[in-house]
Amino acid sequence: MTVEKNRADDYGSGERSDHPFSLEVEDVDYTFGEGDSAKQVLFDNHLQVRPGEIVVITGPSGSGKTTLLTLMGTLRTIQTGGIRFHGQELRGLGREQTYRIRRRIGFIFQGQYLFDSLTAHETVRLAMQLFPERYTREDFQRMPTEMLEHLGLGDRLHHKPTQLSGGQQQRVAIGRALINHPEMILADEPTSGLDKDSGHRVMELFRERAKQEGTTIFIVTHDSRILDAVEHIVHMVDGRIRMDKARHTFL
Repeated sequence: MTVEKNRADDYGSGERSDHPFSLEVEDVDYTFGEGDSAKQVLFDNHLQVRPGEIVVITGPSGSGKTTLLTLMGTLRTIQTGGIRFHGQELRGLGREQTYRIRRRIGFIFQGQYLFDSLTAHETVRLAMQLFPERYTREDFQRMPTEMLEHLGLGDRLHHKPTQLSGGQQQRVAIGRALINHPEMILADEPTSGLDKDSGHRVMELFRERAKQEGTTIFIVTHDSRILDAVEHIVHMVDGRIRMDKARHTFL
């Protein structure tokens, strides 16, 4: 699926900088709970990622992958250390600043969080309404259709979640996350419920966005099929980044 407009002019937020890294993680810890019930789950994590990189985060369950992902997306409060998005520090942001950052990110969760009353087309179109100034009336009809067709759902445009399989629901959620051309995509197990062909479609779209638009993409996964398709692999163990393959560095 090709991009018909110049992303920086038509889809970007206008807030990008010339900073060499799209995301930087420095000395990040995280603890759930307080006092005797406190449990630290992240320890002194560091990471630097450039625009256009696809980063796969692997590791056993409970290693802190999803927690780190939610901190990157401002879905949790950064407790210690810092995370910078295109040079902007995310720690200590106010409500309005946090909202502006989240509008620049596409989120793909393990749970699809689809509205039961909306069709696949309506779900993707609803996400576009975050940016009504970007789109024409014709765009609101055409773009969700093209996105869903690219994801192999051309015959499911008007189906509601209860009429879709789990894998089809996941692809609708992926289309919703990508439709506004976000600067960064945070995806938690995006291909785990997909067959080989559907997974290939999703990764093809991710690679296209990374190459053509400079989108930074983080994928938390246990899906070994993805590993051969990316160059930057981060492995986490017990809350720590133990390997960053792109830098050939063992930590």
